[in-house]
Amino acid sequence: MDNLDKVQEKAAQVKLLLLDVDGVLTDGRIVYDSQGRDSKFFDVHDGLGVYVLQRAGIKTVLITAKRSKSIIPRAKDMHVAEVFADIFPKTKVLDRLLKKYNCDLNQVCFVGDDLVDLSLMKKVGFPIAVNNAAWEIKEAASYVTLKPGGRGAVREIAELILKSQNKWQEILKIYA
Repeated sequence: MDNLDKVQEKAAQVKLLLLDVDGVLTDGRIVYDSQGRDSKFFDVHDGLGVYVLQRAGIKTVLITAKRSKSIIPRAKDMHVAEVFADIFPKTKVLDRLLKKYNCDLNQVCFVGDDLVDLSLMKKVGFPIAVNNAAWEIKEAASYVTLKPGGRGAVREIAELILKSQNKWQEILKIYA
């Protein structure tokens, strides 16, 4: 894990935020009803974090190894730019995203929690692990959140990025 100055330096460069879903935007639980449909628990604070990043010009893309219908409406609520589901390895969409959003690896932040995220964590300029991530993910991270996945970690990251880019005060003015 990098020191705070290095973390803020990396956060200041972010133009594109990539997020895993299960364990990052959710607490990792998947609930199946009697019909076999899944439900996920999302944190409202994380959602506002993603939304204010978008307001500040920072795109967010969801990349998940699992397909779930419950992700799409949540992504719309948060104004996510794109959703890639059923993707493994997650690195297979990276070049396409770099071209589409006109950024290089140092301008990309990826947040993960488990082994399926490891290859992408090792490629981007600012890899982040949520607090309850697997040990290997924490080892690969430049920053480990104070909050666990699905419980405010993404909001913490959004604030870190926006404050490091001196955009936080502009966001506060919207809500004041």
